[in-house]
Amino acid sequence: MENNSVEKLLPWLHVKSVPGVGNHLFKRLIERFGTPEAVLKASTAELLTVDGITPRTASALRSQKRPDGAAAELEDTLRRGFRLIPLTHADYPSLLREIPDPPPLLYVSGDLAPCERPIAVVGSRNATGYGVAMAQQLGSDLASLGFSVVSGMALGIDAAAHEGALSRRGRTVAVLGSGLANIYPPQHQRLFERISAGGAVLSEFPLRAEPEAHHFPTRNRIISGMSLGTVVVEASKNSGSLITARLAAEQNREVFAVPGSIQSFKSTGTHTLIKQGAKLVENAQDIVSELGHFLADSPPGGGRLRVSPVEKKHPLTEAEKEVCRALGPYPLHIDELVRKLAMDAGKLSGILLQLELKGIVTQQAGKLFSAADDRDV
Repeated sequence: MENNSVEKLLPWLHVKSVPGVGNHLFKRLIERFGTPEAVLKASTAELLTVDGITPRTASALRSQKRPDGAAAELEDTLRRGFRLIPLTHADYPSLLREIPDPPPLLYVSGDLAPCERPIAVVGSRNATGYGVAMAQQLGSDLASLGFSVVSGMALGIDAAAHEGALSRRGRTVAVLGSGLANIYPPQHQRLFERISAGGAVLSEFPLRAEPEAHHFPTRNRIISGMSLGTVVVEASKNSGSLITARLAAEQNREVFAVPGSIQSFKSTGTHTLIKQGAKLVENAQDIVSELGHFLADSPPGGGRLRVSPVEKKHPLTEAEKEVCRALGPYPLHIDELVRKLAMDAGKLSGILLQLELKGIVTQQAGKLFSAADDRDV
């Protein structure tokens, strides 16, 4: 039966409505029983075998009626052209499923399935021109390298990251702190439509949910949870983006931060992250150098982090072959490569980035590059 039909989706809303069943417990119930239908049919004794289930919660699961309006909510969602993706669906982001408290159900506008190599880019709503430019450049460069750019569609850094990805016709995913029928901020309705057309906008909140303040820290765990790593571009000491970074660290994901002016209070948060061990990011290449060895054979949908053997042969352009021939086992500075190849520095940086992503080139600190041990070109 189609997983996105109202009949199949109603049990998800039913279990979610039971008092005492939060996201942590919902995940454990699904791990134990497989489906919400099976949860609702389980005996009290069976329910009590699940860690965190109290007699009171077990009783509520056995007696709770389906919430009023659930069917109408689902029908309205599907009528608007949105999808509902439950935790067990193949299109549910694999990395998000691994966190302790994944949303049982995602409301989705667009196509979530091909969310490959997801990287979150977040930051201040009231961003500086420098922050906006950096976020847009990172979004653009990451998209051109095949990463999906994940952010929150807020003003400032988030919107700039989405715009950067869209400028390269790349994949970008927005996670809202409101319902899909209640776009926030309202002025991003057009951005919502553009992201939906080539990527996805998602929310765990009901269709018409208001953008309440407590929703945003909650949605931040989705941004970090569905991503390989989180880049904080610009953030003050009390920025909500630092919550996303903290959640990323707790979820065992990479944390990156873009440095700013030491005289700007809007960079105090990012500088604190760097002091605490976040990877300093000047460009997309810094992200690739940290994650590239995980990504050589990354499965569609952003699967579990894993190191995969790099393929021995790669289809290379003539320019890539030229750069490979200039590299050996001993590192060369990029300036020396520019002189040796008589190649434009910008073009060379782009080629080196592609070769590093393919696992053919290794970068060391100080812009030093060498051939990877297993190249065969």
